[in-house]
Amino acid sequence: MTFAQHLPALQVVVPLVTAPLTVLLRDRRAAYGLLLLAAWASFAIAIALWQQASAAGVVSYAIGSWAPPWGIEYRVDRLSAMVLVLVSGMAAVVLPATRASIEAELPREQHYLFYTMFALCLAGLLGITITGDAFNIFVFLEISSLSTYVLIAMGRERRALVAAYQYLIMGTIGATFIVIGIGLLYLQTGTLNLVDMGHRLRDIGGHRPVLAALAFLTVGLSLKLALFPLHQWLPNAYAYAPSVVAAFLAATATKVAVYALLRFYFSVFGESAVFNRLPMQEVMLMLALGGMFIASAVACFQDNLKRLFAYSSVSQIGYIVLGISFDSVTGLTASIIHLFNHAFAKGAIFLLLGGVAATLGGVTLDRVRGMGRRMPLTAFGITVGGLSLIGIPGTAGFVTKWYLVLAALQKGQWWLAFLIVLSSLIAVVYVWRFVEAAYFRAPAGGGEVREAPWSMLVPAWVLIGAVLYFGLDTSFTVGQGSLAAAALLRASP
Repeated sequence: MTFAQHLPALQVVVPLVTAPLTVLLRDRRAAYGLLLLAAWASFAIAIALWQQASAAGVVSYAIGSWAPPWGIEYRVDRLSAMVLVLVSGMAAVVLPATRASIEAELPREQHYLFYTMFALCLAGLLGITITGDAFNIFVFLEISSLSTYVLIAMGRERRALVAAYQYLIMGTIGATFIVIGIGLLYLQTGTLNLVDMGHRLRDIGGHRPVLAALAFLTVGLSLKLALFPLHQWLPNAYAYAPSVVAAFLAATATKVAVYALLRFYFSVFGESAVFNRLPMQEVMLMLALGGMFIASAVACFQDNLKRLFAYSSVSQIGYIVLGISFDSVTGLTASIIHLFNHAFAKGAIFLLLGGVAATLGGVTLDRVRGMGRRMPLTAFGITVGGLSLIGIPGTAGFVTKWYLVLAALQKGQWWLAFLIVLSSLIAVVYVWRFVEAAYFRAPAGGGEVREAPWSMLVPAWVLIGAVLYFGLDTSFTVGQGSLAAAALLRASP
């Protein structure tokens, strides 16, 4: 086999091997350099796999030369290739900001352990995306979750420990539901290969154990992706974790959980089982609307900007789930492209908030008074990210809202199109609270304050550039997203 044929295995192996090496080095500079190299190598591999999947349709890699479905298979199609590019790309962009961030937030003797956990989290997220084996999804989910608990607990406030403990409890419940669902599917089909499982479920139909497995997996994955009202772990986790951890998790972790939900729904169960045998369409619609309105309303009353934008994430997840509930190519396209659009905006916002915390000593609305004059690049970057969350034309967020409205109109649901626009107006309120404090209030203290460290500012502005670019040029996000959505619906058993 050629080197290019081993890229699926290297996609996971590179960051996974990096984790123990950073422990052995026990040097923060060497660990940082090694992890940065691994992240950029993973990004290059993901781009190569995306090109292969675009040309061949599907890339299949048999672990240990055991042909699937007997052996474990790594499988890359258009959707998984896009998510691989997203996760590895966000790691490659966020990591340059870590040194300046954790210097202010973590003791130096913990830095190499931070890089170890980051590498494990990256390997787990990439593994969930690329594996074609149901039990491996659970294994990689646990790898990413366990490392995430530690990363959150490393926050400099004592409340970070409480946030990590809350996430551990909720995450454990979610993982239990997921493994029960996978076990029920294995008992019914006798296989763990996702493609083979989908084929065998065609003959089984709507047996109660299969529907029970669907219910267990839905609840478990909904906990992981923080679907309202199962989102209680997310606000504290994002608010008290180290800033770069919040930026990386907001951009990737919930997106990978959405990917896993899409994979089970459409590749394993099939849309007929999900949307015809159970009232999932109505349930998902109501939960999505609850997140869109209630989480946005709660965000309007937050004084801590990290918590404000954390509740905003719950609201944005509602938009993603709303697209899934339409059960159409247009709706699924909206959900898939919002994985990218929200990742760019929220990753940039949390990176910039990390710079605010390091420079001003906090991220409350009182702390950021007059920030527009003292930290103009940082303040303007947060504002642009907020405009994307609202869905202002010219930003990537507008593209998502446009396709959601189109999906609603295709279904003849004018009232739902109105609710999508109305929920966006609530986002105007919480974004305006930051704009008012930063641009229309006097500075909180005397003296000039410099911009955030350039090592944090430049990666954040790379993401802000992506927010603006993909708001104008949708050839990649919409082009690839629509092809992935169509392939998902065709693949439904």
